[in-house]
Amino acid sequence: MPPSAPDANPRYTAVAMALHWLLALAIFGTFGVGVYMADLPFSPLRIKLINWHKWAGLSILLLSALRLLWRLAHRPPPLPPAALAAMPPWQLRAFHATHHLMYALFFVVPLLGWAYSSAAGMPLVWFGVLPLPELWPVEDKDFAKAVLLPLHAAAAFTLVALAVLHTAAALKHHFMDRDGLLARMVPWLHWDSSR
Repeated sequence: MPPSAPDANPRYTAVAMALHWLLALAIFGTFGVGVYMADLPFSPLRIKLINWHKWAGLSILLLSALRLLWRLAHRPPPLPPAALAAMPPWQLRAFHATHHLMYALFFVVPLLGWAYSSAAGMPLVWFGVLPLPELWPVEDKDFAKAVLLPLHAAAAFTLVALAVLHTAAALKHHFMDRDGLLARMVPWLHWDSSR
C-alpha cells in the first residue's frame, strides 16, 4: 500500500534539524576564524582568536557526539521517492559516501586540533574554565608544527569542501530537481509532494 500524502516526504526530527544547522554554523564560523588567524602576527588579538578557535573546536566535537548519538537512536527519514527515482546509482553512492566522510571529519578535525595543541605544549582550557587532558602523550613542537597542524588544516579544508558540495547538491535538488529533498531538513520549508 503506498504511503499517504502526509507521510510521503517525512522530515528529520526538530532535534536533528537543530543539531544540523548549529553544527553547520559552528563549522563554517570556526573555519573562517582559523583561516583568518593563521597569518596574523603574534598579538593579543591572535591569542584571543586562537583560544576562541579551540573552544569552538571542542564545542564542535561535543555537538558531533550528540548528533551521532541522536542519529543512532533516530533513524533518518527515507529519501523522497522523486529524489530516489531521479538519482543514478553513482549519485546515491556519492550521497552516502559524502555523509559518512563528513561524519568522520566532524571528529577528526577537532581531535587533530586538540592533538596539535597538546604536542605544541598549549594546554586546552575549555572556555577558560575546564582544563582538559593532553591528547598527545609528549610535547614535541616540531612534530606538532610539521605534521599535526598540516593534517588538521587539510582535514578542515576537506570538511568545508564536502560541506559546500553537500550544500550545492541540496540546492540543486530543491531548485532544479524540485524533489522535496531539502524540505526534510529545513524547518520552515514545506513541500507539496503532489507537484
